[in-house]
Amino acid sequence: MTSGRRRFGSRMTSGRRSTRDGWQRVAIVDDPPTGGREADADRPDASLPANNPSPEPGRAHGPQPHVAAHPADTDGDSAEGSDTGYASLKDVATKAGVSFQTVSKVLNGGGSVSPATLERIRRAAEEVGYIPNALARGLVTRGTKTVGIIAADPSDHVLGRFVVAAEVEARRRGWATVVANVDGFGSDFGRYVEVLSERRVDGILMAAPQAEHDPGLGERLRGRLPVVSLHTIQGLRVPLVGSNHVETGLLAGRHLILHGHHTVGVVSGTFGRHVTLARMKGLARAFAEAGLEAPDNRLLEEGDWTTPGGYLATMRLLDRAPRLTALFVHNDYMAIGAIRALYERGLAVPGDIAVVGCDDAPVAPYTVPSLTTVRVPFEDTGRVAMELLLRMVAGGAAPTTSTLLPVELVARASCGCAVAGGPTTDSSGKQL
Repeated sequence: MTSGRRRFGSRMTSGRRSTRDGWQRVAIVDDPPTGGREADADRPDASLPANNPSPEPGRAHGPQPHVAAHPADTDGDSAEGSDTGYASLKDVATKAGVSFQTVSKVLNGGGSVSPATLERIRRAAEEVGYIPNALARGLVTRGTKTVGIIAADPSDHVLGRFVVAAEVEARRRGWATVVANVDGFGSDFGRYVEVLSERRVDGILMAAPQAEHDPGLGERLRGRLPVVSLHTIQGLRVPLVGSNHVETGLLAGRHLILHGHHTVGVVSGTFGRHVTLARMKGLARAFAEAGLEAPDNRLLEEGDWTTPGGYLATMRLLDRAPRLTALFVHNDYMAIGAIRALYERGLAVPGDIAVVGCDDAPVAPYTVPSLTTVRVPFEDTGRVAMELLLRMVAGGAAPTTSTLLPVELVARASCGCAVAGGPTTDSSGKQL
């Protein structure tokens, strides 16, 4: 935590803010994030009791302020003037030359007026720049049509794809999102849960791997709001959405074995992460299927999900195990670093060492050689997670098992598959 960080609370709790684009970003963090970056819903056999404390009809989440029986509040907006900088219903009424009550009913979808009056009100609203006050309307409807997203570093290539897809899906359904970015150590979780609750969000989507290592996060979230997560949360079982990362390791292992590789080194993700353990489990299963001994710890080197981290991990691995014939790297950005390390050691890819990555990052087809990888459906995961959260907010039951989206192997040149020949596999790992 740096002393120069701008304070968060005042920005979150200030007056009304426009949400023309359907989202607000609410965190300013100076510390660079650290740690892993993959989604970890990798336990298909996990039983997950529903954590879906949807409010009873007519009740809001948490304590509510007193709502006066004022015509403006009844219709979900303020009758006050525009001293806050936002045009109000009163401004529209004055411009249109009609009563406040008439404007309120028309702009909130009710009332019966002549076509000429309706057009005059609409034109007046446009001229004064009227924007509906969703916060005021939420006091009446007991819901804000806003969900919070607690995410890691927004510049992260993987989690950024999740978050953008989730936000797009929410906006498509008429919901707004408030995005809070935790620091690399996850020390902001408690503050963000409190602030999002104060903002009366209707649910929270967790997209921060740091959640796996916060022992108090589950208790902070318990009983507050519907929650869906891409990662496990200590002390609280919530619906998880992600990919089958055991299958990711299985497909990569099968493909390398198909090419005749029995001495396979691994540049893994961060030790202790569920995604790392799941991919190692899948690789071991592929070797067991083939009657081979799985790679031991001597052939395993921990990376940090970054390109420099993949480079350094590969250098350490080559120092220890120079007879490798293949590398399984836990994401494509580390694989790029691995290919650079192999080049500097005078080893050709795939002639001397084959390389298979994970994720199918946008850059994967453009490496030299093009990178064979296991595609993870990041955008679909964000969309499905938001769909599930909104369904729970509406009162739907939470699933009792993880939602795991399928992965598939994408064969390119780095494993030895040529454009016009060489073995390829389908999504089950079978040779075509």
